[in-house]
Amino acid sequence: MTDTTTWRLTGHLLVGDTGERAGVAAGGGALERPEAWVHRGRWTFTDPGVEAVTVSGYVLPGLVDVHCHIGLGDQGPVDRETSLAQARADLQAGTLLVRDAGSPADTRWLDGRTDAPRILRAGHHLARPKRYLRYYARELDEVTDLPTAMAEEADRGDGWVKIVGDWIDRARGGDSVLEPLWPTDQLRAGVAAAHERGARVTVHTFETETSAQMLDAGVDCIEHGTGMTAEQIERAAAAAIPVVPTLLQIARFGAIADQGRAKYPRYAEQMRTMHARRYQHVRDLHEAGVPLLLGTDAGGTIPHGLIAAEAAELVQAGVPAADVVAAASWRARDYLGVPGIAEGAIADAVVYADDPRTDIGVLAHPDAVIRAGVRVR
Repeated sequence: MTDTTTWRLTGHLLVGDTGERAGVAAGGGALERPEAWVHRGRWTFTDPGVEAVTVSGYVLPGLVDVHCHIGLGDQGPVDRETSLAQARADLQAGTLLVRDAGSPADTRWLDGRTDAPRILRAGHHLARPKRYLRYYARELDEVTDLPTAMAEEADRGDGWVKIVGDWIDRARGGDSVLEPLWPTDQLRAGVAAAHERGARVTVHTFETETSAQMLDAGVDCIEHGTGMTAEQIERAAAAAIPVVPTLLQIARFGAIADQGRAKYPRYAEQMRTMHARRYQHVRDLHEAGVPLLLGTDAGGTIPHGLIAAEAAELVQAGVPAADVVAAASWRARDYLGVPGIAEGAIADAVVYADDPRTDIGVLAHPDAVIRAGVRVR
């Protein structure tokens, strides 16, 4: 898809945080610009001197889903047609940047397209045999294989590696609970191997012991983090390690507990506890100063295109709407190293008639979506 249109964006262009602390954890308001142009697919703050189509409103630099799985279905990898449909659903919702937090599918063929978000990949999930969802992960027979596998996935991905930190052991029957998959010494070696190759490490963790283990191992990001204690939350805040709460996924924990209570009663109780405290947990993270990022966990069992619903869940939990909007856009881009509304950057934008910082529901109704200079909505 190509488009030679030059766009003039006016109104309230939210380009980043104000003040000195302009990173993912920063607070405060947003730095605004009154106008910018999209010319030849890139942002400029200088009038290019050609005829331009004006679009006005509240302009964000494209929403970011940092926990998404394009190319993944409930039975594992999906075909290209389904992968493209997933990508387009995210795009239409205003998600223009995705960190694909583990997928068994090869989606490189989507790169450079304006009918799909930009994707930063974490390679395959890394897990143990029968200790994760079937068909999803690269399963390692030996825990000592972890450092080598993390190095390989670092080379395969786009600056990220994803490991599964805990799951149940179904062979234990009724005694099964969520518990760590890896010894800490192998985790440390694996994180070091990924870092040596310039990749960061994010980890799936639900339960408490794994959260402590991952902080000790030096991971860079925590997915879910539902079992984190007050002490662990303080450690994450001090180290500026982001947490992706995935509240749409955690909302399913009650139903998952009901399904498993007869066969795995102890596991079901863990899930019920995490479900019941999910909003308080997110408030605790926010109040402690832990950077929060938005991830829908789409793919597998959750549909794509739900970034606005995930944002609404964080507001329901007690996070101010202005902070959620920032976390879903320029702060996530800062963290991932992908420019937003900046001179010369690829022009991704979502435009709203009203201010989503005062009404988070506005995020569900974009007036315009521009991907690399092409208006796709």
